[in-house]
Amino acid sequence: MPAPVRPSYSGRDHAARRDQSGQRNLGGDIEEVYVMKKLKVEPLTQAAFAPFGDVLEVGRTDHPSYPINNGFTQRFHAISAVSARCEGVILSIFETRSFGLPLTIEMLERHPEGSQSFMPIGASAQAGFFVVVAEGKDAPDPGTIRAFAAEAGQGVNFAAGVWHHPNIVKSGAQQFLVVDRADPATNLEEFHFPADWEDIVLEG
Repeated sequence: MPAPVRPSYSGRDHAARRDQSGQRNLGGDIEEVYVMKKLKVEPLTQAAFAPFGDVLEVGRTDHPSYPINNGFTQRFHAISAVSARCEGVILSIFETRSFGLPLTIEMLERHPEGSQSFMPIGASAQAGFFVVVAEGKDAPDPGTIRAFAAEAGQGVNFAAGVWHHPNIVKSGAQQFLVVDRADPATNLEEFHFPADWEDIVLEG
């Protein structure tokens, strides 16, 4: 298996990290103990993802759908709610490059003032992508980190305050239609994992 990729958003030195948590002294000899947790990738379903937000797809049966435009259009109605405290809501397009896989998860972020949705668009819309989320209030709980595989035709809407990893594209670059709060600069909190946490790896 290739060595896990470490994105440039974290400035931590991995060797220093292992000095702190990955070695032990046995009678003057140093024995390295490398601890790694591999994330199990789950199918992205509304039932599984509900603690973190909503799955955007036409296959859901928990919301109504009905024909409009003289029967030429099927409306899948209100499959998720948009929230934005004290600001308006905007549409943006994100173009995200792949971090590479396997990927060591070293940080999560959240948007406490509003929801944020991602729906693949463009030439790579059918490629699928990965979603990594966690529970937690002031900080993500490492024991609750989960990974989901979004398939073609699926997007996600993160509820306000949900800890999640930036978009994880399988390869190349991918475009997403994003709906979120109008002032993202005041709606972002990042949590970089402490050096003594075990490595958490998404193999893909």
